[in-house]
Order: sequence, then C-alpha cells, then structure tokens
Amino acid sequence: MTLETAARGYGWEMPKKFEPDDVLSRPLMANLATVTADGAPRNAPMWFIWEDDAIWLLGSTEASAVKHLERDPRCAVEIVHFDNEAGILLHLGLRGAATVEQMSPDRFKRLLHKYLGPEATWNRWFIDTVADIDHPNGRLIRLAPESIFTNNVSFFKTGPELAWPPKA
Repeated sequence: MTLETAARGYGWEMPKKFEPDDVLSRPLMANLATVTADGAPRNAPMWFIWEDDAIWLLGSTEASAVKHLERDPRCAVEIVHFDNEAGILLHLGLRGAATVEQMSPDRFKRLLHKYLGPEATWNRWFIDTVADIDHPNGRLIRLAPESIFTNNVSFFKTGPELAWPPKA
C-alpha cells in the first residue's frame, strides 16, 4: 500500500500531513465510488469501520454497490472531516479492489457502536427494521486499499503556519 499526499504531482505537497487514523476513527460518512455496468461512476454515502488494515462498509445482496463490485471490484472511498468553526478540512481517499464478504455480526455491531454508541442505547426499531444484523442478505464490503491519499487543507482560515494539527 502506498500513502500519498495531495498535489505531489504538481511539484508541491500540502504543508501539514495527518495520520489516516485521525479520520478513520471518527463517525464520518464514507463515499464509496463504484463503476456501473455501462461504465458510469456511482457513489453512495456509507457508515464504515477500519479494522485489520481494511475499511469495511455495509451492503446487501440486493444493493447496487454490491452488484457493481461483484462485476468490477475497482473502487474508491472518500472521507472528509470538515469542521468550519474549528478550521479543520481533512480529506482521505482510499483506492483499490474491494471484495464482498459474508456478514460478520460481531464486526457489524462494532460498526454500529461507532455511530450509535453503546448497544443498550440503540433505537430498537432502527436495529430491527433498518440495520437488521442477522438478515441473510447482509454483506460487508471490504477494501484493503492499494493506496491511501491524504489532503490536509485545514489552513483555509488561518494560513499554513497555524494549521491543524498544531505543531508539537
């Protein structure tokens, strides 16, 4: 896997780097981009979890993302951490070939915990109706990225010398 920073091909790099875990550990939305049967791009916002050097996203046998990836596994995932008030703008891109895996209820529960908090506080209607953990059509999309791209533009309000994260 390669780790790239933005604008390298233009003869300059972003002045402040960040660790991908700074974004991967947050309950943000990941946009999964796939290729449709006619070659058109398609993207879908999804919850995710980062485990075992891969990003795991939810899917089902009926979902278009799963169908696209079974036909053509090439994909990209983009995640943005944006906090206008704090002046934070971090972009993380992951690229590679995904696999569609059988549902792992334990991993799915860890993913739900990331977004919903402790299991005791989960909305039962949501879990039983939407996030049906034991549904036989449930799948996980696994992307062990071939490359990771970071772009820290957190200086958009302050200038590079004051950018997040602060200097140690």
